[in-house]
Amino acid sequence: MSDIERFVSAPGVPAAVGPYVQATSAGGFVFTTGQIPAAPGQETGTFEDEVRATLGHLESVLTAAGSGLDHIVKVNTYLSSHDQLDTYNRVYATFFAGHRPARTTVCVGLWGVSMEIDCIAVVKAEQGA
Repeated sequence: MSDIERFVSAPGVPAAVGPYVQATSAGGFVFTTGQIPAAPGQETGTFEDEVRATLGHLESVLTAAGSGLDHIVKVNTYLSSHDQLDTYNRVYATFFAGHRPARTTVCVGLWGVSMEIDCIAVVKAEQGA
């Protein structure tokens, strides 16, 4: 018997490009796979648009797994350029205005995308429980 649940595909989120799921729920936590703005090579607009899309995908994955942005305890962000940080912080702040989880942000070489975000969140308590 296992209390591990895997979430393969959330609505509106680019499909995984490898042998993994978009999120795993275990022990009252949700662990997400890194979310990106769109499928590799797909046009996405400005970097600000990409940040909004990526955080929106993260929110969709968390919702499918029984959590949400307000239940995130830790965020890991990977940017492809240090010049993106100011824009990223400005948009990020609008998604986490009342709740600021712990966060790590690093600049790395990515495979055809400008950014990637993963997180750990708490599963929401069931209503009426």
